Amino acid sequence: MPEQGVTVGQLLLAEYQTIKDEQKARIGFRDNLLYVTLAVVAAVIAAAAQAKQASMLLALPPVCVVLGWTYLVNDEKISAIGLYVRDELGPRLAQLAPEGGDFSTFGWEAYHRTDVRRRTRKTIQAVIDLTAFCAVPLAALVVFWAGGDGGGLLVGLSVVEALAVVGLGVQVLLYMRPARAVRSAG
Repeated sequence: MPEQGVTVGQLLLAEYQTIKDEQKARIGFRDNLLYVTLAVVAAVIAAAAQAKQASMLLALPPVCVVLGWTYLVNDEKISAIGLYVRDELGPRLAQLAPEGGDFSTFGWEAYHRTDVRRRTRKTIQAVIDLTAFCAVPLAALVVFWAGGDGGGLLVGLSVVEALAVVGLGVQVLLYMRPARAVRSAG
């Protein structure tokens, strides 16, 4: 009895299922990062207010930068998976289909991107991301600076934190652009 091999189509469908599972896990993780950020912000602000120590607010920028960067990286990978399915995997599977089959493989991957409100949603999401991961820690730094009770070392640290937060904000804006078929290094 001859062994049956795995077809290219089966391999491509298995790859599709695997990367969609990864995408789904990343979406859940990414979305939870916003809730974690809100909880951390609330906890740090409450602790700083209770202790009447504005210097405790210096904990917010590094935490928000790390959580924001993790959010951004996961969001980029989620988009990259969609791009890969649309531009690479789908066409390769379509080539295996019988001639004359007028259909689009994984049509949802492209269809949901044609919604007329998509650009508005993406812009609002960028504003939310900038607020959660950048505006809140910058506001904490302003409160710290206004308090004037930090020594030279803490003020220096706060400036470095401000630069990191601004850097994250720039990255949020850069990643806001739609994914392109040609991926550049970086």
